Amino acid sequence: MQFSCYFLTSSTNTMSSSNYGAYDPENQSDKQFDFGEQSIRRGFIRKVYAFLTTQLSVTLGFIALFLYHSPTKLWAQQHPQMLWIALGVMFVTLLSMACCSSVRRKAPMNFIFLSLFTCAESFLLGITTARFSSQEVLLAVGITAAVCLGLTLFAFQTKWDFTVMGGILFVAIIILLLFGLIAIFFPGKTITIVYASLGALLFSVYLVYDTQLMMGGEHKYSISPEEYVFAALSLYLDIINLFVYILSLIGAARD
Repeated sequence: MQFSCYFLTSSTNTMSSSNYGAYDPENQSDKQFDFGEQSIRRGFIRKVYAFLTTQLSVTLGFIALFLYHSPTKLWAQQHPQMLWIALGVMFVTLLSMACCSSVRRKAPMNFIFLSLFTCAESFLLGITTARFSSQEVLLAVGITAAVCLGLTLFAFQTKWDFTVMGGILFVAIIILLLFGLIAIFFPGKTITIVYASLGALLFSVYLVYDTQLMMGGEHKYSISPEEYVFAALSLYLDIINLFVYILSLIGAARD
């Protein structure tokens, strides 16, 4: 579940576009400040994508293991308690990082919690994807990669500011959650396709939103450079949720 407890800074602080609007090109201190802030932000973005790449690589490794290594799939089926252990680890680490700034900001605690969360989430995804054929999973991975690349490029290039949509997205995800609960009691191909389509659309917007929060610059809201673990976690959740909904669409179309 995607959590919308983003730590935003307003446009009136030193990382906002309003301060850049007051930038004086003749003032040497302003030049130094502008250069320093941009350097910090670029380093922050590189660090976030480094963490994100590592997380996605681990997840792909788990998925491949469950898809192509039958003893691993059999072991997971024979030990159902591992599913509940992974769920517990995932929720505890996710809530700890989302709610406790000391956990997600201080090394090596943030690395440990992010690693535990990634492994638990990857294990759960491995179990989930084992119910599908390798062709369906590879198709979902390819579509997800193409969509994420396109949306990321869009987020970096567009002049539309999606960072003001935090409240709307939070309400939308609550509605999606309620719709998902209702869908449990009314199973069927049509409702699955509708639910998965809405989920894929919502997390596509979330990916643009989180990317622009990370970018800072002229956007109204931005995430602090100290929150690189939280930024990587947010993008990772967006991509994973998008992948799961796309895979559900493919599975529903198969049925």
